[in-house]
Amino acid sequence: MMNLGALVHSLRCSLLHIESRLLQAAGLDAHLAPALAVSGPSLLPQLDREDELEEQQSPEQPPGLLDSILWMAAPKKRRTIEINRTRRRADNKLLKVKTNIEPCLECGHLKQKHIMCGFCYAKVSKETALIRQRINAMEGGPLRAPAMETVVLYEGETPSQQDKDKRIVERPRKRPAWFS
Repeated sequence: MMNLGALVHSLRCSLLHIESRLLQAAGLDAHLAPALAVSGPSLLPQLDREDELEEQQSPEQPPGLLDSILWMAAPKKRRTIEINRTRRRADNKLLKVKTNIEPCLECGHLKQKHIMCGFCYAKVSKETALIRQRINAMEGGPLRAPAMETVVLYEGETPSQQDKDKRIVERPRKRPAWFS
């Protein structure tokens, strides 16, 4: 008896599906057409289950042009491991050998051509910081600087005629050879 009930249920669902497809092909709405009526025992499913099946099979909106666009960018074939390794380890992704490195003429440390040596730059910035500290001590604050040029004089140097109208900052050490 159960096999017969399952067969009737399967046949009824198939007929409902064919009917909805024919109505859809004709351009009619499935809700306006008359429903298929089958007389049979109470083993047949309720109408609620039929509505759930129809909702699952037919989406709320008909399939459109934009649905297929999402599939277009997907890869159709898998790349082989050899091709993937070639792409990952390509020549243009390897580290380049630098040929523009030379020793610094002042200190002998290695540096790139046309770029200041890092060691020499640290020496210059340290001396500049000491000069700025001396200027801040003379002025008494950062916003009290006079509107005139500044000249740095080291030990043993005397101001020239051009330096008379300028602010003079004296450093108690010999002038470094690289600081001119």
